[in-house]
Amino acid sequence: MDDIDSLTYRIIGCAMEVYKQLGPGLLENIYEQALRHELQLNDIPVESQVEVNVNYKGRNITDNLRLDLLVDNRVIVELKSVEELKPVHHKQLLTYLRLMDKKIGLLINFNTDNLMDGIKRVIN
Repeated sequence: MDDIDSLTYRIIGCAMEVYKQLGPGLLENIYEQALRHELQLNDIPVESQVEVNVNYKGRNITDNLRLDLLVDNRVIVELKSVEELKPVHHKQLLTYLRLMDKKIGLLINFNTDNLMDGIKRVIN
């Protein structure tokens, strides 16, 4: 298992612990705070609400565009608490990966009966 696979495995493990403790049905920001704390408890570097810069033809047009979590400056984690993940959620994460020049992202939907069904790995 290479380094990035190991990191995503650890992130998923932390998400599973949050899900085990809190269960489904809460707001996204609760899961974000809990997952950030769980990652920190596991000595995994994490930043939350990281600003995404959007440059359009030489002009910065960012207006509070933020991604949920950036883990170890390598993996973008986008959290949801929705009935089902839609293609637009996947596209949103792909756009964040492109704009931030990152290779791997995790899309995690906490509003599921089985968290593993709500986790998607996205590669840029």
